[in-house]
Amino acid sequence: MPAALPGARTRAEAFDDLVLDAVEDLERRWGAQMAAIEFAVEDVPPPYPPDQVRREVPLGRCTAGDRRSGPRVVLYRHPITVRAADQADLADLVHEVVVEQVAGALGRTPEEIDPT
Repeated sequence: MPAALPGARTRAEAFDDLVLDAVEDLERRWGAQMAAIEFAVEDVPPPYPPDQVRREVPLGRCTAGDRRSGPRVVLYRHPITVRAADQADLADLVHEVVVEQVAGALGRTPEEIDPT
């Protein structure tokens, strides 16, 4: 299949595009404040230590920055994908998770980051 056709893209690549779209949308609003945030996608979250019991699987995580690097936001592709009913729902969920994690990175509420 020619690379220009949508069918030539893997699901992981399509998911990455949704993340990039959500990030670009927020960058238009928050510009410089988002410049230091690093974004990544992992397939699944790391396992919890045996002494920590969790009932919910996380959809993303935000780690604080240090002197060498800024905050890092990670989205977990598989847990997000299985919760979405269709492609439109997936795009909305990705956007929601990005907003929540950026809010944590910037010390703001999700409603401040994206009022919609």
